[in-house]
Amino acid sequence: MSDAADVSPSSGATPQATAAQERIFLCVVDSTAELRCALRFACRRAQKTGGRVALLYVMEPADFQHWIAVEEKWRAERREEAEQTLNRLAAEVNELTGTTPVLYLREGKPGDAILKLIEEEPTISILVLGAGTGKKGPGPLVSSLAGKMSGKFPIPITVVPGNLTLEQIDALT
Repeated sequence: MSDAADVSPSSGATPQATAAQERIFLCVVDSTAELRCALRFACRRAQKTGGRVALLYVMEPADFQHWIAVEEKWRAERREEAEQTLNRLAAEVNELTGTTPVLYLREGKPGDAILKLIEEEPTISILVLGAGTGKKGPGPLVSSLAGKMSGKFPIPITVVPGNLTLEQIDALT
């Protein structure tokens, strides 16, 4: 399996020309409640600024060294789940923005996959993350990317509080 499955815009333009024309708001897809806030924020900002939303689903690898068949079955099931999730969220993005999002499916550690994707795709201009509201803090991705790595991160990171209502997000954007 390759490490990427991308559905990217193919307009024939050079990456530099596309980057100058299009602003991409990247949302990392996961199963947290705060994804809703991040996705809504990204959709509204993209809609208001003439940008576009991209969705990244990162499948974390499992360690089934002794059971290759089990690993292959697990990977196929995870990929099917990821594709279904991306398609469902893509329909929501399309409904909110009127545009089809760019979809990315990667395997690896989330932080590494995000950095690699941003390096590969010059049109990605803003990372939008939702912050958890529980006792465990904002979440490991927000803590890592917006905390420890923020000074070295190649693009701006917008952290959307996970306790905002849809109306509050609409008012902010």
